[in-house]
Amino acid sequence: MRIIHLAFKDLSQIFRDKKSLLFLVAMPILFTLFMGFAYKSGDKKDSSTDNRVLLGWVNQDPQGLLSRQLFQLLTNSGSVKLVELDAAGVDVAVRAGKVAGALIVPAGFSDMLTNDSTSGQSAFSLKQLTLLADLNSPHGQSLFQLMRTPVTQVMSSAEIARLSADSAGKPGDSAEIGQAFRVAAQTWSETDVAALVKVETVVAGAQPAWYGDNPYNQASPGILVQFAIFGLVTSGQILVQERKSRTLQRMMSTSMQAWQMVAGHMLAMFAVVFVQEALLVIFGQLALGVNYARAPLGILIVSVALGLWIASMGLLIGVVVKNDSQVVLLSLMAMFIFSAMGGTWFTLEASSGAFATIGKLMPSAWAMTGYQNILMRGLGLESAWLPTLVLVGYSLGFFALAVWRFQKMEV
Repeated sequence: MRIIHLAFKDLSQIFRDKKSLLFLVAMPILFTLFMGFAYKSGDKKDSSTDNRVLLGWVNQDPQGLLSRQLFQLLTNSGSVKLVELDAAGVDVAVRAGKVAGALIVPAGFSDMLTNDSTSGQSAFSLKQLTLLADLNSPHGQSLFQLMRTPVTQVMSSAEIARLSADSAGKPGDSAEIGQAFRVAAQTWSETDVAALVKVETVVAGAQPAWYGDNPYNQASPGILVQFAIFGLVTSGQILVQERKSRTLQRMMSTSMQAWQMVAGHMLAMFAVVFVQEALLVIFGQLALGVNYARAPLGILIVSVALGLWIASMGLLIGVVVKNDSQVVLLSLMAMFIFSAMGGTWFTLEASSGAFATIGKLMPSAWAMTGYQNILMRGLGLESAWLPTLVLVGYSLGFFALAVWRFQKMEV
């Protein structure tokens, strides 16, 4: 009960300040509207922009009939742009985001045309194509779908050629199979080709912009996380004000333990952050068309974990600093660092190198991942558990540090 009483004391202290409402609701809404407009305006491109998905091409079977046919199909595709890479640098290129993915054609890939199938092992299981891509990203998903059409066409033509050679009594005859393959590859009707092109166009155009079909899919959760971090100012100032008024000294003279005092303050700040999150989620759903309701439980657990992290880190700041100006300085630094590097202003998929690597470790990045999995990637509750657990882990770490520093704090 002492923890709850302390939390109510903090809440009454916070809400007596009318300026708190300005930063809790009004400012986040204005910034959300501004950022959504900026994303939408900045996404307008002229007709000369190349919107094809970049695909790394690693061909270890350069003279093979199948690999040449596959290369031709991909080159003629209006949805994929090939970037030739070497095998040594393909992983680096994919991880750095230089290409959306990479297709590796193994050496001897075309040998399956003339491989004897009488052994009982399918020739197509001997040499497999390898697609390197992040299937959790929009571009990775699109690339996977785009590969199905040309790969299916090449493999089907190869199987037809083998069957044709077998029926002609010339199994394994490279000349016979090669000719049959060329004929099979050319027998796709104009109607089928048109249908396949239509499928490619639909898949490639499924993501009209990096933020999906609504710029507020990024702006709404991004500003929500950013202003939740800005709440560190309020959270950190609570202990500073208590030291000034000597309320903290009086509490420490009672039987109340250090962790109970920190927990009471943390509960109050969590309540403030969670109310702010709930208001912004409701505004995003009703006014901006952001579909938080497609996985409400997933949104809820991410929001709870985010609130716990903010409250615990704010209290750690409160027990470290000595005055209000230091609270504001550290809180603003935290807001800008966690917001910029955590993907609240733009998705980390748009960045690369050390920035992206470090950014993905940020707790703010995990919060954005939880929201974006639902809002931008169309995933469900299961996609929110890992970000939630990571945020809870950060919360426990900051809470433990706050309790430890509180016990050593000079009042």
